[in-house]
Amino acid sequence: MNRKIRVGVVGAGAISGRYIGTIQKQFHNLEVVSVCATRMEHAERRAQEFGLNACTFEEMLADPSIDMILNLTPVGAHCGIIRRALLAGKHVYTEKTMTDDPQTARELAALAEEKGLYLGSAPDTFLGAAVQTARKAVDDGAVGEVTSFCIAANRSNDVLLSMFSFLRAPGAGICYDYAVYYITALVSILGPVERVAAAVRAPYQTHVNILPQSPEFGKVMETPNESEVSAVLQMKSGVAGTFMVNADSLMEDRAWFAIYGTKGILYLTDPNQFGGDVMLLRESPDFAKPPVPEKLKPVNPYGQESRGLGASDLADAVLTGRKPRASKEQAVHVLDVLHAMLESQKTGAFVQVKSGCERPEPLYE
Repeated sequence: MNRKIRVGVVGAGAISGRYIGTIQKQFHNLEVVSVCATRMEHAERRAQEFGLNACTFEEMLADPSIDMILNLTPVGAHCGIIRRALLAGKHVYTEKTMTDDPQTARELAALAEEKGLYLGSAPDTFLGAAVQTARKAVDDGAVGEVTSFCIAANRSNDVLLSMFSFLRAPGAGICYDYAVYYITALVSILGPVERVAAAVRAPYQTHVNILPQSPEFGKVMETPNESEVSAVLQMKSGVAGTFMVNADSLMEDRAWFAIYGTKGILYLTDPNQFGGDVMLLRESPDFAKPPVPEKLKPVNPYGQESRGLGASDLADAVLTGRKPRASKEQAVHVLDVLHAMLESQKTGAFVQVKSGCERPEPLYE
């Protein structure tokens, strides 16, 4: 189709430059026309950089030529922005978790359904070459029947909380801000989660800002959000596995993401990235010759920076009438899983995940 979906970007932070630049270079079914931000000077600077129109959010919603809102704001602002955009008749794609609360996410999904509009939400790295290569390997039976999985990741809140003030706001703990990458990837490969049990900690209620260039350098910051999560997840298929993320560690992310099966083991890369090596260790019939992991060929071209891939897929869904891969149903389910982790800490027991979702259509050739 020759028609493009015209896009208004809400939010002019660092990630917006990566989104807009990539969309202009790679995703030709999208046309970014305007950008807004809480501070107009930020919107004007980003607009000048990319040849766009800087405007207010009200002006963006009132523009009948804009088809889709691309929401790149902190999670605490998502609900209000998405609701207003849907009520204004705009399709919406929002980064990471849809909102900071499962109930509001369900309400927004219902509103989109009522209005006949598309609502998509996810860290769109799950559509990249690495996760999709792993998806195809599982679909093709390369590991046999999947029997378990193991995920572990680390971050450094000493650095991140100094760099990004929004991570100190409610709803921006390690679950909603970072675990969402891993759980989205997991659900897209293995399907929905049935129940969750987790130990969750927030051991450091304050941090000292360590960045000399920050206006808050040397000041004590209130940091109440969770920073350590260790969970057991059982999928609706019956397969169970572990998930651990620790933000009280090193800044150098060292991801471990393995899917175990009856015929092999699949080693994924960090789902916070679009690409990376996906390794398959096949079963060997010869005990004298231990198997050597083989690097799988990427199954789609999105191995480098591809921010905007989810929005482009949503645009294609709008134009063709199909379901988007980063669907509102998957987004609600992932948020329910993350919320269940936090609830499990309160109860000390498994928490049933009430929602479900279908696995999205794969994105591989």
